[in-house]
Amino acid sequence: MTQSEDRPQTDHPHTDHPETEHPHTEQAQARRSKVEAMRAAGLREDARKRNLKVTLAAIGVFVVVVAAFVVVSRTFGGSGAQVAAGETQFVRADSHRLQTAPDGKVTLVEFLDFECEACGAYYPLVEELRKTYAGKVTFVARYFPIPSHFNAERAARAVEAAARQGRFEAMYQRMYETQKQWAEKQVPADDTFRGFAQSLGLDLAAWDKAYADPATLARVNKDVADGQAVGVQGTPTFFLNGKKIEPRSEAEFKGAIDAALAG
Repeated sequence: MTQSEDRPQTDHPHTDHPETEHPHTEQAQARRSKVEAMRAAGLREDARKRNLKVTLAAIGVFVVVVAAFVVVSRTFGGSGAQVAAGETQFVRADSHRLQTAPDGKVTLVEFLDFECEACGAYYPLVEELRKTYAGKVTFVARYFPIPSHFNAERAARAVEAAARQGRFEAMYQRMYETQKQWAEKQVPADDTFRGFAQSLGLDLAAWDKAYADPATLARVNKDVADGQAVGVQGTPTFFLNGKKIEPRSEAEFKGAIDAALAG
């Protein structure tokens, strides 16, 4: 923005001359533009962090309500399947690892429900944590579909069927990225999930067979049984090195992980 100056009136006729930008004026404008761009970027980042904090705060309330009122009606013997050597009820040999830390010092396990709104809200943060702690923390995803969620078990079977073709992570991500399209509806989402499998380039005949295979449901239920055995009542439920944590903010989540890495 240029500043105007008051000029004294004269009796001489005014002659228009093209204005010439002074080099210092151009430099000042460039500096102002740079400062404004930096300020705008800072405001966008602050807004992103505020939105994340608000979202996680709302999730915290939601999870407490879920834990208080959701009753998992299925029964699988209560104590989970027998634990083999080298396994725990938090992480089995066949548990799905989104990424693995070579030293195995810190492991974050999430029992999740693909139809759970709170799980969907935590998903972007978990993805961000995976980037932040790549090579340092092992991330494990375990199924825990809530019976009151109409398509939750179907979604888990769809992801497990994709896992049979080595595409667990891709289908896991697709479920959360599209959650608003199919969740919270009392209509079977089988065709929708099959469409996801097709879009991921899976062998549809093999996927169809796995999706309907009782062994696939048994694999899902095995995770549920372990979840019940370790006290999971709602989703998402996180365990850091076998200890349940309830982070209500990004800072709390990172603080817990950093403490585990330092310990």
